[in-house]
Amino acid sequence: MREWLLELDALLRGEATSEKELGDGLLEVSARGLSIVVLILAMLYGVCMGSFSLLKEVPPELAGGWHRVAQLLATTVKVPALFFLTLAVTFPSLYVFNALVGSRLRLLNLLRLLIASLAVNVAVLASLGLIVAFFSLSTNSYPFVVLLNVVVFSVSGVLGLMFLLQTMHRMTAQFKPSPATEPDAKVLEVVDNHAEPDGEAIDTNEDEPAPPEVDTTGVFALSPLDMPEGHVFARHTRIVFRCWVVLFAVVGAQMGWVLRPFIGSPDLPFTLFRDRESNFFSAVLRALYHLLFGG
Repeated sequence: MREWLLELDALLRGEATSEKELGDGLLEVSARGLSIVVLILAMLYGVCMGSFSLLKEVPPELAGGWHRVAQLLATTVKVPALFFLTLAVTFPSLYVFNALVGSRLRLLNLLRLLIASLAVNVAVLASLGLIVAFFSLSTNSYPFVVLLNVVVFSVSGVLGLMFLLQTMHRMTAQFKPSPATEPDAKVLEVVDNHAEPDGEAIDTNEDEPAPPEVDTTGVFALSPLDMPEGHVFARHTRIVFRCWVVLFAVVGAQMGWVLRPFIGSPDLPFTLFRDRESNFFSAVLRALYHLLFGG
């Protein structure tokens, strides 16, 4: 377990996705180990997310503690299910899109990359879990808690998908040298011709002290969300992957709607799943309306 957590830490710090580590186009992490880490961290967030049900005020006809605990347990299971089911639904499309643009990423390596991005996503989510639990236990406003969780999921999802795209850049993008990195022939010529007619070189820096040596090791290390200088995606490749990111976000949002309730409305009894109606986006707008205008 400690080794898997260290792998996650290396992903968050960018050590596992540096150009040196990805030189052969492979992401050297354990897909099985990171999947277990995703499961545990998602369950921890599920506990924080479902904590709203523990102290919520309920109508007298719904009084009783069993449905509160049941909601907490259900949410603890549903949050990891949300991520893994979204992965299962969207992975085939990512593989086809990846092959369509001529990427060298193969099936298993692409799956490893996607699980790594989920690990980053869930790590950010779990890090915000205590904040969600604090507000869930200190307010009885159901719309506010719903929107708070939507914001938290959105922030973690954006960071996770940014990690995915930037790592794909490093593993599959072409390299375009910057003009600033090309040697200046004129400058080299001037330096090489600083000599007297009889062939003796002139020391142009005799009055200038030698600059101090500076250890730059690690100073310019890129974070996992930074684009290495000179790396570019082809235009059509960039469009294809951005389309997939939108697809992943929409599928994830609707998957959450299918698996609801995660928080549990104080006006409704506990049930494992709600009836299929409406959609995620209209529910968010409705929650925002109730939060701003009441009712």
